[in-house]
Amino acid sequence: MFYSYLCGRISKDMSDNIRNIAIIAHVDHGKTTLVDKIIHQSKLFRENQEFGDLILDNNDLERERGITILSKNVSIRYKDVKINIIDTPGHSDFGGEVERVLKMADGVLLLVDAFEGPMPQTRFVLSKAIALGLKPIVVINKVDKENCRPDEVHEQVFELMYNLDATEDQLDFRTVYGSSKHGWMSHDWKDKTEDITALLDTILEVIPPAPLREGLPQMQITSLDFNAYTGRIAIGRVFQGKLVEGATVGLCKKNGVVKKVRIKEISVFEGLGRLRVPEVSAGDICALVGIEDFEIGDTITDFENPQPLPRISIDEPTMSMLFTINNSPFYGKEGKFVTSRHVRDRLFKETEKNLALKIEETTSEDKFLVYGRGVLHLSILIETMRREGYEFQVGQPQVLFKEIDGVRNEPIELLVVDVPQESAGKVIEFATQKKAELKIMEPKGDLQHLEFEIPARGIIGLRNSVLTATQGEAIMTHRFLSYQPYKGPIPGRINGSIISVDTGSATAYKLDKLQDRGVFFIDPGEEVYGGMVIGEHSRNNDLVVNVQEGKKLTNVRASGTDDSAKIYPKRRFSLEEALEYIKKDEYVEVTPLSIRMRKIYLDENERKRMDAKMSE
Repeated sequence: MFYSYLCGRISKDMSDNIRNIAIIAHVDHGKTTLVDKIIHQSKLFRENQEFGDLILDNNDLERERGITILSKNVSIRYKDVKINIIDTPGHSDFGGEVERVLKMADGVLLLVDAFEGPMPQTRFVLSKAIALGLKPIVVINKVDKENCRPDEVHEQVFELMYNLDATEDQLDFRTVYGSSKHGWMSHDWKDKTEDITALLDTILEVIPPAPLREGLPQMQITSLDFNAYTGRIAIGRVFQGKLVEGATVGLCKKNGVVKKVRIKEISVFEGLGRLRVPEVSAGDICALVGIEDFEIGDTITDFENPQPLPRISIDEPTMSMLFTINNSPFYGKEGKFVTSRHVRDRLFKETEKNLALKIEETTSEDKFLVYGRGVLHLSILIETMRREGYEFQVGQPQVLFKEIDGVRNEPIELLVVDVPQESAGKVIEFATQKKAELKIMEPKGDLQHLEFEIPARGIIGLRNSVLTATQGEAIMTHRFLSYQPYKGPIPGRINGSIISVDTGSATAYKLDKLQDRGVFFIDPGEEVYGGMVIGEHSRNNDLVVNVQEGKKLTNVRASGTDDSAKIYPKRRFSLEEALEYIKKDEYVEVTPLSIRMRKIYLDENERKRMDAKMSE
């Protein structure tokens, strides 16, 4: 009884004064670090409690790569106001995440690096927020960096908003300066303070309270969670009316069907966790248990008199990739889930929460076409599946073409490269080979700032070349711009592959003898199979070699050891690098422990037959 009274009081107080804000920015401009500082200042932890950095990036992939992949919810209390904070991804490949979570917010914190200024993804996420009519607060972060230019960046942000057709109210934005890393914010970047109070006060002043709309209940499901005990959990914002625990409501699906469902439990976000409440009013963000068979974008409303909200529109995919079962000689050695049914079920499960992803079944029951927003978007899915114990193969990424007014169009990206002055020429050379057009070239501190319009096909494999040519100093970012007429063929990888002829362990003796033929991707003693790509040939044709052969022993001299062989270190590939490296006739074999490259047809004679057939 007391529990229900207490929860009722909390629910009522919360609905009286709520602010819903989303934090948007280009990748690596400090969103998650800022959320950390807000959490620390709101005293969500006990004094003696241990906590690490990047509290919200709680998945291994996010921590390793230093990027946010999935949006997160957290709430804090400041001056008796509940602030719901949504941390969003910065990379445009995860734009599907950003688009749907912005629907839950009433305002945005736009974070901009005080040196870099607005970047391609800044433009992408900001355009979505402005289109939704959200009120922005600009936070110019990292003002303690050398060469920072806060005043200039402030002007650039204003110009960007003007170009994105922001309203007068949106253009009249407040600016806060500071350093997320060192935990201070101020209205003047030269005036260093002790904490981030200035930012929290600005949020209360600028961001409008969540409107308390009376009427029939309306809640749009914008994300989902899963619990082994309660099943799927629907998360979203209540736009109108109130939802009550145990009530029977209608679930409006995309085909116009309204299903009768019952709410078993309601929770609101409180701190880093959730708090169960008997009811929730308009304006708050909540999680519902008991709703079956829902999809993201569905509306929960009154069953008798349904009032569905407009569905979330997501930008179309620009890239596809073939997923198939692993049929290499090493099949099933490392993975738990290896059958086509396993792979199919997992891919379709992903589409439930990853809106920007589309799956298409092919004529073959073990091949699936997966459509996504870019190589990073698809590689995160591959890496996640790999870590879950799946074993499969993927083909070369393919760009999606569109027929517009009878003309073949392709996706064009805006590519931005910041590079040391002396390496700018090399970058321009590589980019123009990929049919890129140089639009802007200007100095930016001690770096050269380059902007290109480049076909999405040209991005594939470019990062490796640029980073090698600039000794890893280039900073590259890109975002989708528009569909434009086809730019013509782009040269791919020139060098051929070195392919193993047989299955077995590679010997140091043989690798030593073959080193002048190219660069190898394997070490001595590593297990290989016939048809596996084990190196890059120094010429443009494929080379089939036997790397299993050992040294012949005679009775004339002692059996020498392999110690005398001088083997160069093998070239290592990350998953994205391998996907960008392979040719049309190759697959990347993905298992929980290994990433290998192989020919689609492992037998040499079969490869020749297929090549002859293609050239006819």
